[in-house]
Amino acid sequence: MPQESVRVPTPVGYADLARVHTDAYLMRLTDGSALAEIFSADAYELQVESVMTSIRLACGATLQGARRAMVELGPVLTTLGGFHHAFPDKGGGLCPVNDIAVAIAALRAEGFSGQVVVLDLDAHPPDGTAACLRNDERVWIGSLSGSDWGPVEGADETVLPEGCDDDTYLLALRGLLSRAPRAHLAFVIAGGDVLAGDRFGRLGLTIDGARRRDLTVLRALGATPSVWMPGGGYSAESWRVLAGTGLALAGYGRREIPADAAPEDLQFDRIARALDRSRLTGRQEDEQDWFGARELEVELGVRRPGPTRLLGTYTTEGLRYAMDSYGLLAQLERLGYADFRFGIDKVPVGERMRAWGRDERGVEHLLAEVVVERRELDERPVLFVHWLTLRHPAGTFGDARPRLPGQEVPGLGLAPEATELLERTARRIGAEGIAMVPSFYHTAWPSNAHVRFVDDAREGRYEALVRDLGHLGRAEVSRALETGRVRLDGEPYAWEATEMVYWLDGRSESEPEVTAERDRVRFTLAEGPLERDV
Repeated sequence: MPQESVRVPTPVGYADLARVHTDAYLMRLTDGSALAEIFSADAYELQVESVMTSIRLACGATLQGARRAMVELGPVLTTLGGFHHAFPDKGGGLCPVNDIAVAIAALRAEGFSGQVVVLDLDAHPPDGTAACLRNDERVWIGSLSGSDWGPVEGADETVLPEGCDDDTYLLALRGLLSRAPRAHLAFVIAGGDVLAGDRFGRLGLTIDGARRRDLTVLRALGATPSVWMPGGGYSAESWRVLAGTGLALAGYGRREIPADAAPEDLQFDRIARALDRSRLTGRQEDEQDWFGARELEVELGVRRPGPTRLLGTYTTEGLRYAMDSYGLLAQLERLGYADFRFGIDKVPVGERMRAWGRDERGVEHLLAEVVVERRELDERPVLFVHWLTLRHPAGTFGDARPRLPGQEVPGLGLAPEATELLERTARRIGAEGIAMVPSFYHTAWPSNAHVRFVDDAREGRYEALVRDLGHLGRAEVSRALETGRVRLDGEPYAWEATEMVYWLDGRSESEPEVTAERDRVRFTLAEGPLERDV
């Protein structure tokens, strides 16, 4: 998509929100407790201003997208929106305000009186949207849902059977479209939670079925101006639905998304190309170290000896620059931290990088620590990660986020980003892989097919463990191992912390020993909490 086709929205104003939502409710949204209830989070962990800025931007995108669609007489896609569970006086289901209702109310205030069609193809009913628009007689709401929440007044809703397949869904969609009035403007929530396996949706569509859904709607709308929003999506594949919607709207309806594609890779690639290499390494600064001034400072005791660069490459300021460029510092700021500083030093097993930040009370906390070294494995150079921790000391454990084995404080939720940075670091220093010794089941790499234990028999047992108990989730299996509830062929089993490796070239041969061990063993879970007896 050409860059000129991408628009950055402006946040919607209070006056636009107030056309739909009550003043009392909007005032409540300035309090973290209301947002915490909507997002099922702890109030003190939410940065109200940051969250509401994102929500207002999403509402602005829906409104500005509608204006643009009516000028260009075609579809517009937003990357956040479809908050259909927000009522005039309350929010719910991750929806603080109703962007579709806000956009329609703003357009009405500007003089637009045409027929509006809202096609809610998220897996859940449009209860909030129907409530917000019940007094607008020129709005028709049609919905296909996978959950029956009872009648939704003001909506033409079809509740589909649990696990509904592509063909059944598309048949119902064609029926819904046949009942829709001719529209001057349409809003489409192209939900990603329609996929089979979504943890909150109950439908059973494939990626191809979701794409066919979008193409069916697109053909039915023809030249009708339309705004498309992603709605919900709670599986690892949800992004593919949104990407498929974008391809459909851009005229690439049947173009496939590569199986190994990952949005974070594309984003990091784009950022990496724009990085200033000299700022990462500080090489220009070194060129000004005439006559060995730094070495002299060390000899005089003014400067302490030690690595000035992590792995001979990254300075502390380079690390700050990289983390800022990749958006990690912004994410830490959203968690309530500021005044970041970085340190590099040597430890007995390698080199250590640490990052600190201050919380809202001004207390400094260690947020991230990694210990790495260059090493050879199978006669190939690797980046060996001895230790990696991402800490959120201001957070707390609870029902929604229970403590995992080995955790002193909750994690930052930045493991995918940290993995990306480690991979790029490995490539930059000429390593062919990344190696580690996972101390717990949840710190292994179960989602990456190219990562494996070095020992074949150990890899076989790991694959059997994932096969037999992986459906329980990483956290539950890890806790079961910690409490001694896991059985290997009926006998107590303890987690085996041995070397894993991820070869960057994708090499991950399946040795006969791996298959033989995987097929030989069976893992089960003992009933009830047990003391570790292994």
